[in-house]
Amino acid sequence: MENIIDIIFSSVNLPLSIFTIILILYWLLTMISGIDFDLDIDVDAGLDANTGLESSNIDFEDVANAEFNEKDVAGNRRMQLKWWQVFLIYFNFVGLPFMFTFTSFVFAWWFITLTVTTITHSYSNSIGFIFMLASFIPALIFTKVFTSPFKGFFKGFNKNGDKAIDFIGRKGTSLSSIEKDKLGNAEFIIDGNPMSVYIKSLNGEKISFREIVLIIKESEDKSFYYAQVYND
Repeated sequence: MENIIDIIFSSVNLPLSIFTIILILYWLLTMISGIDFDLDIDVDAGLDANTGLESSNIDFEDVANAEFNEKDVAGNRRMQLKWWQVFLIYFNFVGLPFMFTFTSFVFAWWFITLTVTTITHSYSNSIGFIFMLASFIPALIFTKVFTSPFKGFFKGFNKNGDKAIDFIGRKGTSLSSIEKDKLGNAEFIIDGNPMSVYIKSLNGEKISFREIVLIIKESEDKSFYYAQVYND
């Protein structure tokens, strides 16, 4: 038993072991207290309209839960995707709750590294660090395979884990200035809670920032909604 603990907290495995413990504590705190640790980042998406992402400041959870079809990456040559966008999309960091995919990846990376360094007795030398870095790729492959079946499960839920809300016919506030084929964000207050969705002008007409909009219909790929300016 002591030998196993020594291997887990050896110089090679220590960083990933600590990271795994932190993630376990994160999930325990989330389940026990219901605390949701929101992270905000600035993302210069530069994606085509079908991706549901735009070049603006967007909530990290929006990135994590955005829907993106594989054909949008390979089938539309007009899109100028950056390498990290393709990376996040392909390995399901986009399209599923981010922390779910991220935890799966870290655990896989830790387990593969732990197994390989234990078998090769390299958990306390420089060769072990090489194995740790090399395990990054198989961990990503495992994450892709493991998380893909969950897409259908999470599709029927919003980012808070509740049943998906029908936004059609609801009024909200545009958080972007959009027109033609440009995508933007709109905020809706539902049961006292602010919720953000991606919108596109129904007829291509300009929708200004902070203008009241009305959701008309959902896109075929369910990645955004068509909206128009609401007039009393």
